[in-house]
Amino acid sequence: MIDLKKNHLLMAAFFGLCFILLWPNASLAKQPESSYWYPEQLLNWTPEKDPNAVFNRSQIPLAKREVLYKVNDHAQSDAKVVALSALNPTTSGVPSQGGKDFYANTFSYWQYVDLMVYWAGSAGEGIIVPPSADVIDAAHKNGVPILGNVFFPPTVYGGKAEWVNQMLTQREDGTFPAADKLLEAANYYGFDGWFINQETEGGNVQTAEKMQEFLEYLQKHKPQDMQIMWYDSMTKDGRINWQNALTDKNSSFLQDGNKRVSDSMFLNFWWRDQQSSAAKAQELGRSPYDLFTGIDVEANGTNTTIPWQGIFPEGKAPLTSLGIYRPDWAFKTAETMEQFYQKENEFWVGKSGNPASTNENGRWKGMAHYFTAKTAVEELPFVTHFNTGSGKFFAVDGQTVSEQSWNNRSLQDLLPTWRWLKEGGQAVDVDFDWETSYYGGSSLKLSGAIDANNPTQIKLYKTNLPIQKDTEIALTYKTDLKKPNMKLGVSFTDNPDQFVFFDVKKQSHQQWMTDSFKLKKYSDKNIAAISLLVESDSGVKDFTTNIGEIKVNNKQEKHNKVQAPKQGKVSNTEFNKGIYADVALAWEPANSDVSHYEIYRTLPNHEKEFVGATPNHVYYLSNLRRNGKESSTDLEIVAVNKEFKRSEPAAVTFDWPSYPKPEADFRADQTVAAPGDKIQFFDTSSEVTEAVEWHFEGGTPSVSNEKNPVVTYEKEGVYPVTLIAKNSEGESILTKEAMITISAAAKDIKNVALNKMAIASGQCAPSEAAQYALDGNVKSKWCALGDAPHWLKVDLGGQYSIAKFVIHHAQAGGEPGAFNTQAFRIEVSTDGENWTEAVKVTDNSAAVSEHSITLTNARFVRLWTDKPTQGGDQAARIYEFEVYGFPTK
Repeated sequence: MIDLKKNHLLMAAFFGLCFILLWPNASLAKQPESSYWYPEQLLNWTPEKDPNAVFNRSQIPLAKREVLYKVNDHAQSDAKVVALSALNPTTSGVPSQGGKDFYANTFSYWQYVDLMVYWAGSAGEGIIVPPSADVIDAAHKNGVPILGNVFFPPTVYGGKAEWVNQMLTQREDGTFPAADKLLEAANYYGFDGWFINQETEGGNVQTAEKMQEFLEYLQKHKPQDMQIMWYDSMTKDGRINWQNALTDKNSSFLQDGNKRVSDSMFLNFWWRDQQSSAAKAQELGRSPYDLFTGIDVEANGTNTTIPWQGIFPEGKAPLTSLGIYRPDWAFKTAETMEQFYQKENEFWVGKSGNPASTNENGRWKGMAHYFTAKTAVEELPFVTHFNTGSGKFFAVDGQTVSEQSWNNRSLQDLLPTWRWLKEGGQAVDVDFDWETSYYGGSSLKLSGAIDANNPTQIKLYKTNLPIQKDTEIALTYKTDLKKPNMKLGVSFTDNPDQFVFFDVKKQSHQQWMTDSFKLKKYSDKNIAAISLLVESDSGVKDFTTNIGEIKVNNKQEKHNKVQAPKQGKVSNTEFNKGIYADVALAWEPANSDVSHYEIYRTLPNHEKEFVGATPNHVYYLSNLRRNGKESSTDLEIVAVNKEFKRSEPAAVTFDWPSYPKPEADFRADQTVAAPGDKIQFFDTSSEVTEAVEWHFEGGTPSVSNEKNPVVTYEKEGVYPVTLIAKNSEGESILTKEAMITISAAAKDIKNVALNKMAIASGQCAPSEAAQYALDGNVKSKWCALGDAPHWLKVDLGGQYSIAKFVIHHAQAGGEPGAFNTQAFRIEVSTDGENWTEAVKVTDNSAAVSEHSITLTNARFVRLWTDKPTQGGDQAARIYEFEVYGFPTK
């Protein structure tokens, strides 16, 4: 989806989809990734042939949800919201079951979204992208359908007419194989349909007619609850011609006579008023709320100027629904989780931070002003730990069971409906806390001051929970107060504003404490809201209370035994360097009451370490490090039911190979230096190395046992360096002959490639040609599209003695690290015909990489990008290529 009037945003929109969850390079090739396809790959895809497919399945069905009542008089629920959001900022390299970084896009304002589109796809990675499993799980838990994306890019961004033609190919019997595959993928992975975005130029009337047939075929063969959304781009003549409204030129892609062609349409951004669109929809016999008027917030977020009256005329019903393009602005422009959640709150609720009071929010009133929050909290048991789906650690029942940071949106709780709806005293602050957790990585924190004369009620959840005779509600908390100073409130659907409060009495002493209350008195009612009341007989100036769990369940469920997983097994193991393992686990699903499964590792001291969790019945442990020289590792799979009660563990074990000998390797910060200059050496031997011994011929010191010694050489000359790496299994000796050159000429070393002539295998655009990798500006780049490898060839203009190369990869230019070049080679030549390899790297992840070499004569230098990114994107991005040397005498 492109705004051609906003050229400065185009790269960000289509080549800026980058992922921040980078895993150790040892396992990048092995860990399962979410799918992404070109048309030919889609046509050949089957779950049976795709080893990652089973890890990419959502196991959480789409929950039911309701509007019930509203807290904001201005809000309504006839018009809907669709969000086109880059929930993973790259198409490729997305881990199938969460990652190891705390900072991730754990979007949590599902209550205002009616439909989510998983925004992804690029010419360099793949154009057909189903949502990642953890995002499907989070959406479904909240009752929100989620669509995959079919994105045909403009030709200027690598789009190919052949991709459109491949997707629209029909068999002789009239079937569309690509449409069949789209439906098969959605059904297998468990998501809810597709967003079709055709922006590749070059089509004609026949292309448009075939596309309409394709959409009609999807309508005819899709399940009833699956949705197909069309984007206002191609018109009925086959041209790319955004209408920004429903018109005669694009209406045939929504409705053709009595044929429903698409379930909805996203209208482009350049509009002032949508009265004509609403009228056209009604003329076609369609609801105007099947139209989603687009707003583009990618660049400016809450500072985006929107003609709101053109959708929501004052005092009248909305003209259409609302389509939000890239609300992930909040994540993309934040630097911390706290900042991200604050921006999210401002975007969805407005500056007031109060969803019930939005009129005074200014131009950006927030989505809560226009749309009533919906709730999926309708079944018992209901349990929340205020777990946002990522953490700096992982806690179970208040105990830290892993110090590893993590993210997994499959584990995200149903979070509070209202953020934050405070009534009464406003001195109590409320927010998520990622430093304290009862389960997962976060909790709810109340802090600030308590006004003795004005208690604070915090309304948290809109619900529709049925109360039976044995239903209880429980609160788990810890506080620095002598007594809790809290009451737990519930209201009922016959009067949602009337609350009954239960006095929380148990003292915490800064330990997790649970207080529970019977609801038998209110049996046959339904809970409409859950709140907390903070009060004190005398004022409290400063306090902190963490809420770790709210649970509503039936008492008899406490006695239900959780079935342990059966047939647990290690289905596959791959070892790296003798101390890392990629381990695929599988088991039979337990009973339907299971929420998810926890995976634990048994340490040599018999303690249990949490290593992951999933709602699926398979899990992949990536890059599991060997504990010392253990010969085997014991793992446990534990079923957790919806009350968070656990089963007995299912034990599995795998064996390690023999402990390896070390492999010696090293580098230096410079290989050419003047007499007396300091040179630092770095031990880069394999991780199993226990001791090192260096030998520096002609250097001071001549022998060292330090890991990274500093050495000086007083006399000019060429010197070898030897490193001996040792461990209990043996030793490895590496000598690099003629590694160090000591010469007075070292003072003349400089970047001899600066502003020199260069050619390349390709370029993304004229402003990203080969010369921009040599201009000394790390804000400009050489970019190349197409299949790797790509090459950049530099003519230095004369013979030079080359000592070092420096490459500024994508992250150095401001792009995410997922686009840093992973595998590359550097070759040198004196004549431009005969080449010698000087550097070969297969596992880079750094933004800037330096490569010192033995002094080598060359006039030409060639950089090959063999694996241009950390994932599947094939586009090369080099922001600067520096070659350090001095003229050869």
